[in-house]
Amino acid sequence: MLQRARAILKEHFGYSSFKKGQEQIIESILQGRDTLGIMPTGGGKSVCYQLPALLFQGLTLVFSPLISLMKDQVDALDSLGIPGTFINSSLSFAEVEGRINQAARGQYKLLYVAPERLESARFVNCIRALPVSLLAVDEAHCVSQWGHDFRPSYRSIAPFIKELPHRPVVAAFTATATPEVRRDIINMLGLMNPKSVVTGFDRENLTFSVLRGENKREFLLSFLAKRKDQAGIIYAATRKEVDHIYEFLCKKGFAAGRYHAGLSDRERAAGQDQFLYDDIRIMVATNAFGMGIDKSNVRYVIHYNLPKNMEAYYQEAGRAGRDDGPGECILLFGAQDIQIQKFLIEQTLVSPERKINEHKKLRVMVDYCHTPHCLRKFILEYFGEDNVPEECGNCGNCNDNRKLEDKTVDAQMIFSCILRMRQQFGISLVAEVLKGSQNKRVLRYGFANLSTYGLMKDQTIKQISDLINILIAEGYIQLTEGQFPVARLTPRAYLVLKGQEQVYLKTRAEETVAVYDDFLFEQLRELRKEIAQEKGLPPYIVFADSTLREMADKLPLDREAMLAVKGVGQRKFELYGEPFLEFIQIYAATHGMEQEPEPPAGKKSRKNKTPSHLITLKQYQAGASLEDIARERNLSLLTVQDHLVRCSTEGYAIDWNAFIPPEYESIIVQAIEKTGAQKLKPIKEALPPEVDYFAIRAVLCKMSQTG
Repeated sequence: MLQRARAILKEHFGYSSFKKGQEQIIESILQGRDTLGIMPTGGGKSVCYQLPALLFQGLTLVFSPLISLMKDQVDALDSLGIPGTFINSSLSFAEVEGRINQAARGQYKLLYVAPERLESARFVNCIRALPVSLLAVDEAHCVSQWGHDFRPSYRSIAPFIKELPHRPVVAAFTATATPEVRRDIINMLGLMNPKSVVTGFDRENLTFSVLRGENKREFLLSFLAKRKDQAGIIYAATRKEVDHIYEFLCKKGFAAGRYHAGLSDRERAAGQDQFLYDDIRIMVATNAFGMGIDKSNVRYVIHYNLPKNMEAYYQEAGRAGRDDGPGECILLFGAQDIQIQKFLIEQTLVSPERKINEHKKLRVMVDYCHTPHCLRKFILEYFGEDNVPEECGNCGNCNDNRKLEDKTVDAQMIFSCILRMRQQFGISLVAEVLKGSQNKRVLRYGFANLSTYGLMKDQTIKQISDLINILIAEGYIQLTEGQFPVARLTPRAYLVLKGQEQVYLKTRAEETVAVYDDFLFEQLRELRKEIAQEKGLPPYIVFADSTLREMADKLPLDREAMLAVKGVGQRKFELYGEPFLEFIQIYAATHGMEQEPEPPAGKKSRKNKTPSHLITLKQYQAGASLEDIARERNLSLLTVQDHLVRCSTEGYAIDWNAFIPPEYESIIVQAIEKTGAQKLKPIKEALPPEVDYFAIRAVLCKMSQTG
């Protein structure tokens, strides 16, 4: 049966091999054994029950809390040629009855249900009559009160299983569960002698970073300007913070949406759909957002505030890079975030025992933000992994090659000022005194007479405040609790004042501008969006970004080559493959990129033939103009220009000054820095009409060569 499973994996899902852990889980389920699968977000948990559903005779019943996700999951199943449906509160009574009747007649292989439906005795009686062969519990950590997202409705699943006339195979899945929570899942769901498959929690494609003491808004503007064509999520701790960030970004010209429980159902649904369908790229949200989406091409997740615990953080951060492409996970830590989370914990209506546990989990997050060691190692060891390497080489701490700067004198000025202000005021007033501000409060309290008044007048108030925030994050200063926190010195600060310790700090380096030559990939994304709009589907359901990237890289020019692309199965090709194949064929032909035909048997391959772009380079180096090369080789001028760009990305030296009008170079650089380097059109629109696209590409290439 496992051999048949491999054939289905390729035919329906478009993959030639299983991801880590999938084969063991599927084999266990097909053997009729209860199974617990612990797999990271993006690890392919859904395949572990969707594939067996096609091999079992009866129905697979899936319990999931993700009501807003169910329709997308069913649409995705349909695109894979798998009959499925869902039942949740969005349906009328008649629709529910109709779908149950259809399931009873064998018209569906999978039925998604919210666990809250088990509160209805009528519904339970109807479901009991269905031929359930497999019962899958998604987000199984919700059954444990020690998990980060406990839902009492999950406690109804085990009694429901006992009431079924025939006990099905039961499989439970989650991405974030400590050993304690795993034991709870097995006990609370009544799993019988389950096979536990823990594939590990590592997401190798994600980069983790913690930034302390940053001006958060300034960071967002800089970061987002360079990623205008990438989808990302910004998480904030409160509804009010979400609204402020959303309004700030909209005023700055970013197409953003927002999502939190204070919005109407219609507003939340509209924002979510815009994000899913790539109409907006940025979603600002509380942690209420994300559980209900399966968007695979999220490239970054920013936590604007400290999350409440590691489980929540890792699940939310894990929404980046679900297509196995690169993802950035950045946590912007501010000391005040700790007080916000403590306040939220105290406001929850839970037992004192659980509150103690929540405070303990919050302490872990604070430790994560301050650790000087590998961030990935910290995360993996928290979830119980052993023998984790000391360095991952792919997190902010491992890759932190910034130089330490001696900030001892500045720190002593700040500490001395706080002392002379009797440790009774907040950051902003301390910064104003050091700046030498004529602020009314400064003058009213007589702080203009202090010896520290104006000591840092050569710096801006923002720069002084940022430095104070870094010193707080580094443990030299602490803030009191309450609505108006006061800055006070820690014992470490006194050592600095006495000259017994020096302060060395790292400041964030400027991000270099990257050059992307992904024109075919971007055009394939545009084609995907057109097809998705026509079909009424989110674009990622048509093809994932990773699949489009492989198409752009491998240039499949026939059906067989297209089917070899990861994520293109028979069903997907039948539904969407032809337009992509035709587009790539035209692109390859017009850009001199035709593939070499396979040589006849017994004859040598001609793969050593000089690539087309290197022929262009040789002719250009011999003194031919680009126009002459295009005319002689019967190529378009754009193709010849593409050839030079490709040569540059491969390390060949090109004198780009020859293609950059000297009078425009500086304004082209300014436009790139303002709009980002990912897409040419916004740069072009910010420039005079006489500046052509190739001049922009030449500047980008020159910038990449000079760093």
